[in-house]
Amino acid sequence: FRLALIQLQVSSVKSDNLTRACGLVREAATQGAKIVSLPECFNCPYGTKYFPQYAEKIPGESTQKLSEVAKECSIYLIGGSVPEEDAGKFYNTCAVFGPDGTLLIKYRKLHLFDIDVPGKITFHESETLSPGDSFSTFDTPYCRVGLGICYDIRFAELAQIYAQRGCQLLVYPGAFNLTTGPAHWELLQRGRAVDNQVYVATASPARDDQASYVAWGHSTVVSPWGDVLAKAGTEETIVYSDIDLKRLAEIRQQIPIFSQKRSDLYAVEAKKP
Repeated sequence: FRLALIQLQVSSVKSDNLTRACGLVREAATQGAKIVSLPECFNCPYGTKYFPQYAEKIPGESTQKLSEVAKECSIYLIGGSVPEEDAGKFYNTCAVFGPDGTLLIKYRKLHLFDIDVPGKITFHESETLSPGDSFSTFDTPYCRVGLGICYDIRFAELAQIYAQRGCQLLVYPGAFNLTTGPAHWELLQRGRAVDNQVYVATASPARDDQASYVAWGHSTVVSPWGDVLAKAGTEETIVYSDIDLKRLAEIRQQIPIFSQKRSDLYAVEAKKP
């Protein structure tokens, strides 16, 4: 099946972001994409001061548009992420819609991006956001898909739980920056893919050098062998990759790590369903 990642140029005007995102989703569908992902914070600028300002309920304006375009194009649409308001708290949330426009799952970013690299970048999502507390997978006719958002990719255990649950594709909408992007963006994706023998896809916003938080870009698809199958530059674009599940099965047969794990010595376990 064909996967498409939309590397959207995000502006401060929510209605423009929604209109352009839906236009690019339609374009991806005409090119045969069956699963399409938008980037993290696709409907507003990324930053702690923006999250409360742009936050919505789910369902709400942004997710309603996503539901409509998923149904119109008859695709699985991973809605990047939007700032969500619920009971006075804010979350960084990804909503996924099926080909009939149904909301399949809602994933709230588990690991909040609180970092301090002296002289480079300091950022604290926890100033305004609360963390989610549940895993999210969804089934398609092609394979089971597991979701994370940006910083979640650094936590290998999350990917391992998804692999244990039968996921063959992990999708991380994410906005790495100009410090962590060149250092770790591709490395982490290839690591998660090889460790778990899964396809890994990341959807980033396009780079805007005038923004208060500058995204790295380079939306990417990595194979279970660790090969980079497709990679964007920094501009607004759509990245396509044909996902070959036969290849995944061959890799797992050739290097059968799942049956060779020493579960008598160690385990990664989920503490919630």
